[in-house]
Amino acid sequence: MRVLIAFDKFKDALTARQAGEIAAAALRAKHPDWELDLCPLTDGGEGFCEALTQAARGRFAQVVVSGPHGGRVNASAGFVEGKNIPGAAHRHLPVGNTLGIVDLPSASGLALLAPGQRDPWHTTTFGTGELLRHAAGQNADAILLGVGGSATNDLGLGALAALGYKFLDAAGAAIAVPVPATWEQIQRIDGSGAVKLPPVFIACDVTNHLLGPRGATATFGPQKGLRAGDVSRLEAQAARMAALLCDACGQPHSLADMPGTGAAGGTGFGLMAAFGAKLVPGFDLVSAWLDLPARLAAADLVLTGEGRFDTTSLGGKGPGSLFTEARRLGKSAHVFAGSLGLPADARLHAITPAGLHLAEALPRTAELLAAAVSRVL
Repeated sequence: MRVLIAFDKFKDALTARQAGEIAAAALRAKHPDWELDLCPLTDGGEGFCEALTQAARGRFAQVVVSGPHGGRVNASAGFVEGKNIPGAAHRHLPVGNTLGIVDLPSASGLALLAPGQRDPWHTTTFGTGELLRHAAGQNADAILLGVGGSATNDLGLGALAALGYKFLDAAGAAIAVPVPATWEQIQRIDGSGAVKLPPVFIACDVTNHLLGPRGATATFGPQKGLRAGDVSRLEAQAARMAALLCDACGQPHSLADMPGTGAAGGTGFGLMAAFGAKLVPGFDLVSAWLDLPARLAAADLVLTGEGRFDTTSLGGKGPGSLFTEARRLGKSAHVFAGSLGLPADARLHAITPAGLHLAEALPRTAELLAAAVSRVL
């Protein structure tokens, strides 16, 4: 029996790699003769830089950057040679001599903050801009940015500030870190001092527009600590700042209507407006890069999962896409999730016992996942 074990992260509990290793250990204890293929999944969020850089035999650089609240955090940038990028991934990216790979969550991610610290009025993507600047300084011919799991709703303006954009008040004074709490002061944006970046590609499977009922603020703001009563106020401020940025960059205001501009609290929008960044489909890119179709074809059984598996998981996210494709190919497949937004059945399994509160379940995620895999298989 050959088993493909391909988990995404369990938010606030396990990385994708940790989840896969826990499931593998549970299987080995029951079936020591089974052949296991571990393939951590990422669609642009946590682990994106690590997974892709390792798979292409690249090198890592440790970079100290600003965190989502401005303190310093350790982040990584990866650098891979174009000739080592798997051929199937070439259709998503131009391949030069060197590709820089960075991920937003290592600098500006929600996982860097305790639940009580999460507040998108005061979080910034400044550190993500510092990562992009570092990659450009290492002579990368192009940069690939993963943007899942952000703690921010700042339209990427923090990143732009790190890349040389200035945000000026009515008196012409610069606001160094333009978090949403400072937006009312900003009257003009000046990009004349921006650094030069190579082409930037954003790996993203979010199709939300920047604004509106399915926009960044309304859809993802509450997940990042935004109070319900603040949604309309932050939405209005985001619309004003988006218009200011488009005017400063010579872009049409309709840019905010493009699918994907709502990714990572509008970071996709900010980088598209200021630097002409292009969106690429995150899971499709990762799947091609990790040779997932061939690994899936070789498997008899597929295990996948994430913190919560629901209808959004089936809309292009890694575990949902893998599960759907496995079933299409006639493979036996199981999803293990912390919680389910779909009815549990013989293939979909919630690992958290009924009645166990989230605060109690999170520290026990490893134990609960191992028990569920052992019980089902």
